Amino acid sequence: MRTDIFARLDREPEPPKIEIPRMSRTRLALFGGTSAFYLAIVVAVLVSSWLVTLDWKVMLFRPYQQWPELHATLDYFVVLGQRGPTAVMVAAWLGWRSWRQHTLRPLLVLGAALLLLNVTVGAVKLGLGRLGPHYATQIGSAEMFAGGDIFPSGHTANAVVTWGILAYLATTPRARRYLSALSAVVALGVGLTTVYLGTHWLSDVLLGWAAGLLILLGLPWCEPLIVRTEALIFSVREQLRARRRRAPSLPVAAGGPRPAIYRQRPVAADGEPVREPVPAAGSPGRPPSARSTLTQARSHTVVRSERMPVTPAGSRRPPRSRPVTGG
Repeated sequence: MRTDIFARLDREPEPPKIEIPRMSRTRLALFGGTSAFYLAIVVAVLVSSWLVTLDWKVMLFRPYQQWPELHATLDYFVVLGQRGPTAVMVAAWLGWRSWRQHTLRPLLVLGAALLLLNVTVGAVKLGLGRLGPHYATQIGSAEMFAGGDIFPSGHTANAVVTWGILAYLATTPRARRYLSALSAVVALGVGLTTVYLGTHWLSDVLLGWAAGLLILLGLPWCEPLIVRTEALIFSVREQLRARRRRAPSLPVAAGGPRPAIYRQRPVAADGEPVREPVPAAGSPGRPPSARSTLTQARSHTVVRSERMPVTPAGSRRPPRSRPVTGG
């Protein structure tokens, strides 16, 4: 038995028992509190409250000018919130987990979370149409319904969902705690980085955190659909495998050889093959043996026309004539 760390990379012999998260009372309370916070941020921006004033103060402070030495590093760090690169990285990890545990649930959960993220965040972005700090036209204005698409912050919401999926799919409480802390740090850092770079208002980031957290908290409601989808995919796979096991019926050309058909021997109840009685020699049910076939082949009369020509022994040249000498 292997005891090194690489043994954990091998495929498990059978699917493990995974406890699927349920919508508990604590989760429901967190979902309700986060929803209230989400609505409060939207209303505060719509009425141009103190939150909009704070947005403008942070924007006019211009953090990227206060600490320019961080600009190059944070330009790379903010990629952890972009949907394309993060989805590829997390999907690669979850794909290996799916192969190792004989289940499609990790990939299906990621797909469901990204679908909810695109639909909910995208709809709110297009519906509110807020302009970003670099495109603001009037100081102190909320810049709402102006054709923008930055409220809530997509980078922040994507960081919460993509990295939070790892904690959601963790199989042990210890791993769930560590991954939850890691995803929180990454999501917090990505959100503040967008404020530093001047691409989002502070309220955009607050709403992005709430939007991503709502998706993670609501994933247990999608688990029954995920289970049915996985069962459907596996059933289709088994049907395709069954079709491949069947012998294909290929058309046979006229006069060409036909495929041999072998009769399967009957099997008894205990699994042993049943011995069939051997018919007597010469009976119609017994095929001709190899000896009888050779006998028939030898009894065939070869006519003269089928014989090979016989080459006479010796030379075919006439003997050299000798001179006849007299007496």
